[in-house]
Amino acid sequence: MRRFIECLCMIAGNVAIPMATWAQAPETGQIGAQKLPVIFLIAPLASIAALVCARYFYKSMMKCPEGTDRMKEIASYVRSGARAYIRQQYKVVAICFVFAAVFFAFLAFGLHVQSKWVPFAFLTGGFFSGLCGFIGLKTATYASARTANAARGSLNSALTIAFRSGAVMGLVCVGLGLLDICIWFVVLNSIVKLTLVETTVTILCFGMGASTQALFARVGGGIFTKAADVGADLVGKIEAGIPEDDPRNPAAIADNVGDNVGDVAGMGADLYESYCGSILATTAIGVASFAAEPALIFNSIILPMVIAGVGTLLSIAGIFVVRSGEKATQKELLAALARGVNLSTIGITIMSFFLVWGLLGRAHIGLWISILAGLFAGWVIGKATEYYTSQDYSPTQAVSSQSLTGPATVIIEGISVGMLSTWPAVITVSVATLVAFACAGGFASPEMGMYGVGLAAVGMLSTLGITLATDAYGPIADNAGGNAEMSGLDPLVRERTDALDSLGNTTAATGKGYAIGSAALTALTLLAAYIEEVRIGLIRMADRTADKLVQIGGNTFDKITVQKANLAFFMEKFNITLVNPKVLVGLFLGSMMAFIFCALSMKAVGRAARRMVEEVRRQFKEIAGIMEGKATPDYAKCVEISTKGAQHEMMLPALSAIIIPIVVGLVLGVSGVMGFLAGATSTGFVLAIMLANSGGAWDNAKKYIEQGHHGGKGSAAHKAAVTGDTVGDPFKDTAGPSLNILIKLMCMVSVVVAGLVIKFSPQISRFLHMGSI
Repeated sequence: MRRFIECLCMIAGNVAIPMATWAQAPETGQIGAQKLPVIFLIAPLASIAALVCARYFYKSMMKCPEGTDRMKEIASYVRSGARAYIRQQYKVVAICFVFAAVFFAFLAFGLHVQSKWVPFAFLTGGFFSGLCGFIGLKTATYASARTANAARGSLNSALTIAFRSGAVMGLVCVGLGLLDICIWFVVLNSIVKLTLVETTVTILCFGMGASTQALFARVGGGIFTKAADVGADLVGKIEAGIPEDDPRNPAAIADNVGDNVGDVAGMGADLYESYCGSILATTAIGVASFAAEPALIFNSIILPMVIAGVGTLLSIAGIFVVRSGEKATQKELLAALARGVNLSTIGITIMSFFLVWGLLGRAHIGLWISILAGLFAGWVIGKATEYYTSQDYSPTQAVSSQSLTGPATVIIEGISVGMLSTWPAVITVSVATLVAFACAGGFASPEMGMYGVGLAAVGMLSTLGITLATDAYGPIADNAGGNAEMSGLDPLVRERTDALDSLGNTTAATGKGYAIGSAALTALTLLAAYIEEVRIGLIRMADRTADKLVQIGGNTFDKITVQKANLAFFMEKFNITLVNPKVLVGLFLGSMMAFIFCALSMKAVGRAARRMVEEVRRQFKEIAGIMEGKATPDYAKCVEISTKGAQHEMMLPALSAIIIPIVVGLVLGVSGVMGFLAGATSTGFVLAIMLANSGGAWDNAKKYIEQGHHGGKGSAAHKAAVTGDTVGDPFKDTAGPSLNILIKLMCMVSVVVAGLVIKFSPQISRFLHMGSI
């Protein structure tokens, strides 16, 4: 077996390298455009295969019957509400994108501190992210009633429809993301013929468009869904004592709409930008990492794309093996999903070995270990999340048992569980970072180490097609349960959809863990990518002078030295050390930003939820016959309240994530930005894990009681658990998952405006009497 593997590796090594034709420019780091090797085609072809497969799953789902007339009516309410919200949100986001694109155009064409392709890359990143969310939302709103109808027949049929409908979201996400990256790479490398440094840093700005759209989608969708959810729970369950998704609850439809706009469209945009960001950040640092081996630079750039392509094909294979028995328990359902994920993970573990060997040679086989570090970290984070949030394990059961003494102890226990749950994720990501860095040769060459960390993030998200499917199916199952309740179906149907929904809460928490973990790894790589953009900014400034020299503070930079400089050179010249007060101030500001952002988003949920509670109370009071089932509530009014609240409240948190990094850069300079991003990454990562897992534990503790424990539905323990779940709603679905986007968006913004910071921060610094940069 050993000799067989060695022979395969030799074949891979002999075939892959000659596929590329190398044309080295005089200065290392200014490598010119390259001919694309055949192996690169794996990435675009895999993305097309994902989109074709997504279309197949969508068409198959649409052929399934939607159920009774009442089921169709309920589904139509949810669809119309979701369409109205997403239409309004995209109008608001489009206006923000126009202003941002104009600003970037001014940087590129007016101040000449950025590539002229950046505004266009930014717009396409936002467009494809929005398109991904729209397709996922449309699929989910059509799939919920069909899932409920399938549950009338069997659990496996319902699981198949819900999971494959969720797979549409996963496959569209990786398909559109990878395809857009490949198109931009081909255009800039093969048609425009930019240098590889300019190409990789320019397409990194595509990621900023994706991150910006994702933040609006996550924050806006989170505010919408949690305002409706909190209103429905506080008035419906606690005050009126009616079941969840009862058609007498005026907020029931808004709650179901929120599941789609927040947990499908928002979550899809979130993981779309995580996926793209990990690939783009790794390609951006590939040039500097292999400066000493120019013949491998091009292969180092396409390696993350090819790995993503192979992972996409393996995700498609994994999706087809997910199925369950008719009386499956929670653990058996989880095992059914795990079969597909495990198949994809094992496949990428094997294939990535040959890809690294074939593209970069035996000398760099340590990068394969870096990829495995990311894969293993994702698996561990998923298992840890499952342990702390699933009702099958003691932490969530302990939260439910605290309900016997009231809501206060439930909240205390839930917060404690969330805080405690941070240690596995933090230690895992820390170990993965060190392993990826060391195995890539980072202690000899920091650039290579950061490239290894980037590949770890790519490895963690390489099978996103199926891991996102396990996440996206949850809201579909949740809506299916709501449809079954409001349509008056047999209790057995709701029992089956609740089983899928409870599993969906765990897989959704796992998906958040993947996104947050990858954000930490990607952000570390983006710090190195930021230095690469600083390098390009200095070169642009030098090109506009006669002697090719740039004076910044007390430092003089010449073009040739900057082109050849390594990471340590820039760290020294800009004094990026902990004894520099600008770095320390940046660290404090970055850490503060994570808490300020959470505060703004959760206060937004609170204000919108208050308006929802007031409206539900008004309808119960003023519309006679609601509680007797003789009058129909005004569902549209509640949807309108959530829509307006989300659109208004999402602006301040989202815009602050874009504006504050620019201000920090202009005032504190390059060193301050590095500290700011490091503080935001470390604090935001830990805080996001805590919020997501606390919310997941509260939610499943409530469901554990609803299954008959501690008095069951309607008991005092149940009401206490509902209060805990209400507190956890903005934790796990608004503030927590938005933090990983915040981290990467602020990194992306800093990269895009690095040229502006290089040009103007020394003048501002002198004006403020703060010394040189």
